[in-house]
Amino acid sequence: MIIGLTGGIASGKSTVGRMLVALGARLVDADAVAREIVRPGEPALEAIASLFGQAVLQPDGTLDRTALGNIVFKDPDLLAKLEAITHPAVRKRMWEQIHTYAEAEPEGLVIGDVPLLYETKQADLYEGILVVYVPPELQVKRLMDRNGMNEEEARRRVSLQMDIEEKRKRADWIIDNSGTTEETQEQVVALWNRLVRTSR
Repeated sequence: MIIGLTGGIASGKSTVGRMLVALGARLVDADAVAREIVRPGEPALEAIASLFGQAVLQPDGTLDRTALGNIVFKDPDLLAKLEAITHPAVRKRMWEQIHTYAEAEPEGLVIGDVPLLYETKQADLYEGILVVYVPPELQVKRLMDRNGMNEEEARRRVSLQMDIEEKRKRADWIIDNSGTTEETQEQVVALWNRLVRTSR
């Protein structure tokens, strides 16, 4: 079974992904793939440097993520241009990895971890969608704590994504990560048991 895993920024999606992997799932992480496709020599990095200039490259030729982020997160048009380069490349490589896992373990659970799954209209690619949910105010607080952001910047980052309440409505399964780690783990184990039964 191939499912999509998503949520909002600072919702704890990666934590839930790690819990599922510990139970035996295979996971392909869009963020990890996004880092792969901008390594030196990759076509996506060449396209980014062509669009934004050498200022977004480190002296060793690797991507300067901070410099790039400072440019695109202040300009929605430039962010859209960056995503037009990176999203197709990430999607192609993710699905190569997902299909490799699915073919190796036909009865296993394969997870595509995609932060912007709904925003990039990928929901229909998966057999079901798991959303990791926390209330918006908790998103802001966790983002401030995790990244050392002020409240205004944290709210702006949250606002760049689809509202978490809308993602929750569209989900096939929901893990509420607003409580303790133990409470989240209990939900993950219960979901795992349901999904494994379904796929066998």
